[in-house]
Amino acid sequence: MTTQIAGHVIVSYDVSDDRLRLRVCKTLEDFGDRVQYSVFECLLTAEQLRRLWERLQGVMAERADGDSVRVYSLCRSCASKVRWIGGKEPLEPQKVIII
Repeated sequence: MTTQIAGHVIVSYDVSDDRLRLRVCKTLEDFGDRVQYSVFECLLTAEQLRRLWERLQGVMAERADGDSVRVYSLCRSCASKVRWIGGKEPLEPQKVIII
């Protein structure tokens, strides 16, 4: 069975509490690559995106005022127009085979 990647997702966070920030980071490491200190880039199926969102909601239940996580979904056309200087090359969508 072949599963297409549902989308290119950028996740950014701004969390003041060290412990909570670490939990957000550890959650995101399960789904994507860190591209900046508080920014992750992910290629996710629809199911993975759902699971990521549920986990982030659980982690962020303890948030203080001003803490936030933002998830930006990029269309294929937009993802292909990402430009960068330095750091890691942006992730490229590819087919994923789940057995």
